[in-house]
Formats: sequence, structure tokens, C-alpha cells
Amino acid sequence: MINKTHPDLAVFNEIYPEIIKLQELAEKHGINDIFQDNGGKLLQVLLITGLEVLPGREGNDAKDSQGNEYELKSVNILLTKSFSTHHHMNPTIIEKYRKVDWIFAVYEGIKLLSIHQLTPADLEFYSVTRFSSVQTCQVFKTWQV
Repeated sequence: MINKTHPDLAVFNEIYPEIIKLQELAEKHGINDIFQDNGGKLLQVLLITGLEVLPGREGNDAKDSQGNEYELKSVNILLTKSFSTHHHMNPTIIEKYRKVDWIFAVYEGIKLLSIHQLTPADLEFYSVTRFSSVQTCQVFKTWQV
């Protein structure tokens, strides 16, 4: 279980109000999300959870200090109401996903609302039904944001 924050979280929290101002300016110019491709969002989630990013596009997204790997997902609820994952789902991908915990970050624009951790057992029900963040709130492990 993840139980510490990264020391750089204080630095991130100090500059974050200025990033909000930048996003408001960008919206005036038709830019919906300055964190496109999740670079800034990923940094924020890593600092809050104490996870480290795993390099490369293949495999899982992050690991903790004990070497446990995680899949990371985020959603901007102003644009969509659900999390999405692999576009070419197949038995191999499903088996990979069943081996790690998942971290879900919920954003409103670029404002982080919550971060949740689910185990493969928590998600097994959703391998055969449509996933909805509202339906799964009761199984989330939630971080203080």
C-alpha cells in the first residue's frame, strides 16, 4: 500500500495556483487542457502517491518503493464521464491488467478532484460490465487531495 508523499509535493503545491491562472488564460484562447497527454497530471499523481513513473510506452505506468507496479488512468469530467483504456483489448491485455493495482485520478479540467486505488479484485466485476466511476466509489481507496 502507498503511504507517503514525495518531498517535491510541497514545491508542486506552491506553484499550482499559477498553473490554474495559465489554464484560465488558455481557455480564453480555445485551449481546453494545457496538460494534454497528461504530463502535468501524471506529475501531480506521482507526487501525491509517491509512485515513480516506469519508462517506455509498453508495460505498466508506475511503481512504488517496494517495486509493485500500477496502471494509471485519469479522466477530465468536463470532457467525458468514464475512464478509457487499451483500444485493442484482448485476453493478453486483460491478464496483464489483472496483475496490478490501478490508480484513477478524477479531474475537472485541470483541477484534481480525487485519486483512487483499486485492486484487480475490485475491478473484476467490470471486466464484463460497463465501467462507471459512480458505480465504483464504494471500493475506492482514496487519497487526501
